[in-house]
Amino acid sequence: MEKLQTYGCDLFQGTWVYDASYPLYDSTKCPFIETPFNCLKNGRPDKQYLKYRWKPNECTLPRFDGRDFLRRFKGKTIMFVGDSLTLNQWQSLTCMLHMAVPNANYTLNRSGGISTFAFPGYGVKFVLFRTGFLVDIVTEKIGRVLKLDSIGYGKVWLRSNMVIFNTWHWWRHSERKQPWDYIQEGKKVYKDMDRLVAYEKALKTWANWVDTKVDPTKTRVLFQGISPDHNSSAEWKNPKAQNCFAQQEPLKGSKYQAGPHPAETVAKKVLSTMKKRVYLLDVTTLSQLRIDGHPSGYSNRGHRGMDCSHWCLAGVPDTWNQILYAVLKRP
Repeated sequence: MEKLQTYGCDLFQGTWVYDASYPLYDSTKCPFIETPFNCLKNGRPDKQYLKYRWKPNECTLPRFDGRDFLRRFKGKTIMFVGDSLTLNQWQSLTCMLHMAVPNANYTLNRSGGISTFAFPGYGVKFVLFRTGFLVDIVTEKIGRVLKLDSIGYGKVWLRSNMVIFNTWHWWRHSERKQPWDYIQEGKKVYKDMDRLVAYEKALKTWANWVDTKVDPTKTRVLFQGISPDHNSSAEWKNPKAQNCFAQQEPLKGSKYQAGPHPAETVAKKVLSTMKKRVYLLDVTTLSQLRIDGHPSGYSNRGHRGMDCSHWCLAGVPDTWNQILYAVLKRP
């Protein structure tokens, strides 16, 4: 895991400050935001959540420059691999870039679980590869099997010049929401197991794949830190709320009262053992402070109700991408 500092400070330790110049783009002018993330269009009445900027403790995060981003990656392919929170980040980045060059032609194509957003004039492609687990789910006679030691999509991932991986959200799902019936490791098949244990085993499989398959002179690898949910206000000790609904401003300070996210701890543990250079976009703490950034009741999800897992656009994922840009600018 790459631990070098950027701009002389830790970009991931800081506070949220009010900034009237935010957001970085107008969501009404980004034509491809998916409905669950389009909070203003879905009727969210407050707008203060749009006005916060992440301020690292000992430096200033560079403002996002979409034109510079496109110039830097001319002729390159950047792939995001992960679940709907990866979709959240990918859509944020495409909006940020579209707003930077609003008159530039773009294409958006979807084929199965792969979506490709491209700026032909710049020769840059941004690919989204949807997968909840990184490891494989295979249909066999006994049903759908989550294989903790198998990765079958690697050749597709290696076609990119840079890959940002993410997984955690789907590891928590159970009963009807889980997309598998059994878990397998080696020859052993389980009906279920501790999800953090399964998550760690799968991450070790992914880490081994990176260490053995990735040529760092051809493909740069990053791991997107854990995106937290705010389904229980007990975590930030607010007796007047049940979850993220009606939260209108970030938590103050630079630490989350409930402490580190369990999956964050596991991910850092696994990444610390890797041989290849992998940069951790450690966005967990800064996202934990944003109890106000979720769609909550304004995701237009009907009977599915409250969403305290994903993020409004414009919103928190823009900061993830702003940090990504800062990291990629580093000499």
